Amino acid sequence: MAQSSTPPTSAELLTRKRPNPRIAQFKRTWYFLSRNTLAIVGLAIILFFIAVAAYSFFYPASSTQLNLYCGSYVGQGSTGTNNLTGACIPVCTYPSGSPPPGPNCYPTDPLEPDIVAPTVNLLHLSGGPLPLGSLAGAGSNYFYSIYQGIVKGAPWSLGISAGIVSSGAGIGLMLGSVAGFKGGLVDEIIMRLTDIFLSIPGLLLVLVLLAVLGSSFTDLTSRILVLMGAFIVTWWPFYTRIVRGQVLITREQKYVEASRASGAGTGRLLFRHIVPNSLFPVFVQMSLDVGAIPLALGAIVFLGFHIFPSLYFPEWGSLSALSIQPIPDLLTKCFTEQSLGLTCNFPWWQLLFPGLTIFMFAISVNFLSDGLRDALDPRLRR
Repeated sequence: MAQSSTPPTSAELLTRKRPNPRIAQFKRTWYFLSRNTLAIVGLAIILFFIAVAAYSFFYPASSTQLNLYCGSYVGQGSTGTNNLTGACIPVCTYPSGSPPPGPNCYPTDPLEPDIVAPTVNLLHLSGGPLPLGSLAGAGSNYFYSIYQGIVKGAPWSLGISAGIVSSGAGIGLMLGSVAGFKGGLVDEIIMRLTDIFLSIPGLLLVLVLLAVLGSSFTDLTSRILVLMGAFIVTWWPFYTRIVRGQVLITREQKYVEASRASGAGTGRLLFRHIVPNSLFPVFVQMSLDVGAIPLALGAIVFLGFHIFPSLYFPEWGSLSALSIQPIPDLLTKCFTEQSLGLTCNFPWWQLLFPGLTIFMFAISVNFLSDGLRDALDPRLRR
C-alpha cells in the first residue's frame, strides 16, 4: 500500500529556495533563441571571429603595421629594402613554369612578382604567411599579407565597431527615454539638438572632427579614441529618435499605467517597464550599424584621409580600401596585356577575402540580433 506524501508546511515553503528570476529568464531566452537556425548560425560566426581575435594575440606579427614582404628570387643583388617602407621579409617565390627551389614556395609571374596567389597548402603558414594571397599595394616587387591583415585586424575591427555602436546606442537610449517619457520642454530641447546633428552629413562631420582633433594626438590609443569619439558623435542621434518613438508608444500601455497607479516612481517605470520594452528596434539598428563601421572606415581610408597611425594598419575596413586602390591600374594593365595576347593575372583574392570577411561579420550580427529580438519579445516568439 503506497504511503501518502505529507504536504510541506508553511515554514518549509518559506525556507525552500526560490528559482532566480534572471536565470529563469535567461533559460527561456536561450530556449527560443536556440530554435532560430539563422540566429545560431550568426552566433557561431561571431564566436569564430572572437576566436580569431584571441588567436591574433599569439600570431607573430605586428599589430599596428602590416609586415612588408618580398619574393626571394626578385632583385638578388639588392634585396630587402624599400625606400618608402623599410626592410622587407623574404618569402620563397619562384617564376611560374620553373621548378620550385624548395617546399612551401609560391609561383609568381616574372612580370608581376608582387602578385602572389592564395594556396590551399596550409604548410605555407610556416614557410610563408600568404595562404590568402598577397596585397600588392606597396610598389613593384613588394607586397603585404592579406592573412595577416585579417587576423591582426580582428580585435581592432571588433573592438572599434562594438565600442562605437554600444556607446552611440547607450547615449541614444538614455536621451531618447528621457525625451519620450518626460515630454514638454525636455523633449523639445533633446530633439532639436538631435535634429541639428542629423542635419549634418555624418561622414563629413567625422572627417572634420578627425581633421581638428586628430593632429593633436600621435599615440595609437589617443588616435583610436578620437576616431571612435568622432563616430559616436554622428551615431547617437539615430538611436535617440528610434528610442523616443518607441517610448512614446510603450508609456501608454496598460501595464505601465497599472504600475504608475500602484505607486511606482519614475526610475522604476523607466528601467523596469519602458526601457526593456523599447529595446527591440535598437537591436535591429545595432546589427546594421556594427557591419557598417568597417565599411565607413574603409571609405575614409579610400578617400585618402590618414586616420590610423600607419598607412598599412591591420583593420578590416582599411584593408579593404587598400585592396581596392590598385585595382584600376591593374584592370588597365590587364586590358593592355589581353590586347597583346598575353595572360592577365588579376588578383581577385584582394577583393574577395577582405570583402567576404566584412560581409560575414555584418550578416552574422544581423542574424543574431534578429534572433534576440524574436526571443526577447513575447509578441514575436514562434
